[in-house]
Amino acid sequence: MVRKENVVIKEGLKGGNGTVEIHHFLTEEELMGQATMYARVVLKPHSSIGWHQHIGNTEPYAIIKGEGTFVDNDGSKTTVHPGDVCLIEVGQWHAMENNTDEDMEMIALIINDWAK
Repeated sequence: MVRKENVVIKEGLKGGNGTVEIHHFLTEEELMGQATMYARVVLKPHSSIGWHQHIGNTEPYAIIKGEGTFVDNDGSKTTVHPGDVCLIEVGQWHAMENNTDEDMEMIALIINDWAK
């Protein structure tokens, strides 16, 4: 089967600023309880995903286009580029910012933590 991704537009995602496009590859049902999201996430210029915590799941981000600022669990900020991977572990906090005039894109996978 081949189909188009399902695009959802979010304003102020997790308390962030501006517009974020979430291009879902699979539905939660297709992820079979192992994950809740597998998507290409586009942060429009001067947009962000706000500071939030991951409880019961982990989320790796793989940067594929543009430049962003990853805000880690300890509040430190790191500039990220294509090829960088940001890992948010269970219980950790994080945010992502696009402070540029270009789109920033990443692949995000929210994986459920069944080990506990």
